[in-house]
Amino acid sequence: MPSTSSTDNRSAAVGGTLYVVATPIGNLRDITLRALDLLGTVDLVAAEDTRKTARLLSHFGVKAPLVSYHEHNEAERTPELVRRLQQGASIALVSNAGTPGVSDPGYRLVTAAADAGLRVVPVPGVTAAAAALSASGLATDAFVFAGFLPKKTGPRQRQTKALATGTRTIILYESPQRIAALIEELIESFGDRRAVLAREMTKLHEEFIRGRLSEVLAALRGRGQIKGECTLLVAGRTDGEPSSWDAAREDLRRALQSGPRGISALAREVAQIHGLPRQAAYAEALKIKAELAASESGSDFIREQ
Repeated sequence: MPSTSSTDNRSAAVGGTLYVVATPIGNLRDITLRALDLLGTVDLVAAEDTRKTARLLSHFGVKAPLVSYHEHNEAERTPELVRRLQQGASIALVSNAGTPGVSDPGYRLVTAAADAGLRVVPVPGVTAAAAALSASGLATDAFVFAGFLPKKTGPRQRQTKALATGTRTIILYESPQRIAALIEELIESFGDRRAVLAREMTKLHEEFIRGRLSEVLAALRGRGQIKGECTLLVAGRTDGEPSSWDAAREDLRRALQSGPRGISALAREVAQIHGLPRQAAYAEALKIKAELAASESGSDFIREQ
């Protein structure tokens, strides 16, 4: 029978290798034994925040030289680290939490090392996206990870519109300060789909809020300050669901053009047909009615001329 002693299974760093090392997203005990072995034997640890990584290493009694590698210095530091690798150094790449490169710095260095023909080795562990998906109760056979959506309105709206057409579960990251606003935007683009908000995963105040997007939003509005990193999962489009609000808007426009209609009743009817929130449908109906009125007014002016 082969030996199963811990000393036989330890992983020692090999020169000229870049190790992409996942670290805990909260609970420090989620770090792997292999990660600890490698962090203690590499020549250098490239860390998103050297202070946070130093505290992690100190907790486990691991000593390693640290250098900062984050979004503000990765362009200039990447060539330096590639040269070190080419000279035979072993380097571990870590982010503040989770897996480097997954909405964290690291992509540039991994790409440069691979392009240089250097060995890149994953040391897998925790990532918030996989952790949230596994406990979400939403479909896991097919999903799309979108990370943080663009901050600018135009690019963000284009991306949400594209995501709305897919049938895969959608995984998003967002800050606690912006999570409510994001959900409001998603309701407009997706309709009131099933969703799960994972907050403070693996930490003392871990929380999963489940329900329709509107229910998740109501739960957030019913409390004070929202804290902790947020991972939002939204169900993909189902058969018969409009790929966006386009079909619902067309129904509203057609009904309003056909003759006088009560806005409230019309909004309720269209919301039920398309599985959309009634208040949002009402607001859209008012907007379309104003557009039609403005268009009609412009036509009257032209005829008078």
